[in-house]
Amino acid sequence: MNQYAKAIDELHEFFDREGISYAIIGGIALQYWGEPRFTRDIDVTVLVDLGKDEIILQKILSVFTPRISDALKFALQNRVCLVRSRDGIEIDISLGIPGYEEKMMGRTVECNLGGSYNVKICSAEDLIIHKAVAGRPQDLADIESIIMRQGEKLDEAYIRFWLDEFSLLLETKEVLERFENPWRRLLGEDE
Repeated sequence: MNQYAKAIDELHEFFDREGISYAIIGGIALQYWGEPRFTRDIDVTVLVDLGKDEIILQKILSVFTPRISDALKFALQNRVCLVRSRDGIEIDISLGIPGYEEKMMGRTVECNLGGSYNVKICSAEDLIIHKAVAGRPQDLADIESIIMRQGEKLDEAYIRFWLDEFSLLLETKEVLERFENPWRRLLGEDE
């Protein structure tokens, strides 16, 4: 078992023991839904009830090694906890809140990524949504990769609904266009 699979197992064991809903996102999820590429860390989102942030973060920091000093303060301010696995793999644990992340958790897919457990990854649609909101050049390439591999299996209405919501929130149509442009180009479909 490689170090990433071991680190994912560590995460799964911890979240399962603590009863914390989680979804692996980012490059690891991309390896399942799109074209695999090198990733140096593991990205995961956990669903945290409002007001429980500090309690959950203290539990995480009691098990995983912080990557920065004052990791608790940083995590409370930025809603991401930067830790390492026992083998030194970098892990970014984002704190989700009820709303979109709650829907995302309900759509997770269980799969085996080479470890001892079936673990939860975000759906292909939710991975596209995350990447469209982030909008970095690599994210745009990843969106294309997912569309090419998943094609018509994607729930485009779900993707459009949430990207419309994020477009309104962020006051830019560009978020939706990051999906629509490759969707039309690769699958030859109009809205």
